[in-house]
Amino acid sequence: MAKGFKALAGAATVIGGLALAAGWASSAKAEVPESTDPIKIALFDWTSVNINAKILGTILTRLGYNVEYPTADYLSSLTTGLTNGDLTVGLEFWDTTAGEAMKASDATGETERLGALGPKAKEEWWYPMYMKEKCPGLPDWKALLDPKCAAAFSTPETAPKGRYLGGPVTWEGFDDERVEALKLPFVVVHAGTDAAMFAELDSAYQRKAPIMLWIYSPHWAPAKYQGEWVQFPEYTPECYNDPKWGVNPDLAHDCGKPHGEIWKYAWAGMKDKWPVAYKVAKAYVIDVNDLNKLSGQVDLDGKSIDDVATAWVDAHESTWKAWAQ
Repeated sequence: MAKGFKALAGAATVIGGLALAAGWASSAKAEVPESTDPIKIALFDWTSVNINAKILGTILTRLGYNVEYPTADYLSSLTTGLTNGDLTVGLEFWDTTAGEAMKASDATGETERLGALGPKAKEEWWYPMYMKEKCPGLPDWKALLDPKCAAAFSTPETAPKGRYLGGPVTWEGFDDERVEALKLPFVVVHAGTDAAMFAELDSAYQRKAPIMLWIYSPHWAPAKYQGEWVQFPEYTPECYNDPKWGVNPDLAHDCGKPHGEIWKYAWAGMKDKWPVAYKVAKAYVIDVNDLNKLSGQVDLDGKSIDDVATAWVDAHESTWKAWAQ
């Protein structure tokens, strides 16, 4: 009888413990969101970054957070909005163009590099394969020094010099400096927007018209259009910082663009104010093939960024719920 009583008492203790644990779990769940203040995820001026912003934002919204999407300047956001908390998260800072800005941001101590997004970054001058017939020395950059080759890439506005279509000026990239340092007979023309740049590529490609432009990866364009990147001298930090380095002893930027990772950044206060959201943002990664596919659905198929982001979140529910544990 005493043994039976002890067993009942033990069972009651276990049940009580389970109930208490369940209560703690319920209480912890109820604490999300830890703050109802909006988490501000930056939008920039290209498709993939805004897809990533909406994917992360949709995940956080489903977890109970208040999310806003302010439009920000790509490079200056690293030392302005993300340092003072006006922005909470930025999801694509490329080693190819934001290296110096990221160093400056790190030095403030007011931001945190959350890790790599997943896809590797490459950005460089690119041309369709049909242009190689008119400039057979490509992809070696020295072929561009030939006046005949440059003329093959010219337009009435730039002739006899070639025309290079660069990205929006906010992307930097140092293409004007590269042209000067390598003495390339080209004129740099900056596209007003990412969409305008790729619309011009599509138009030229359909007509087999001359075009040389800034193409980046991850993106759908290298898969849709057959072409090559120009092979410039390999980037090193000295190329950008020491004029004596490289083929031109008097000027810096006499090399190609850097390549590497794509980084996520957060305001340093995020981890204390919204710890679960911070954990999700830190864990968030995306496959390069998925990102290229989603970008193509927006830019080529006309789907909305909100729709493709929601579809990704729906299809990967078990993945992002694990990030929040």
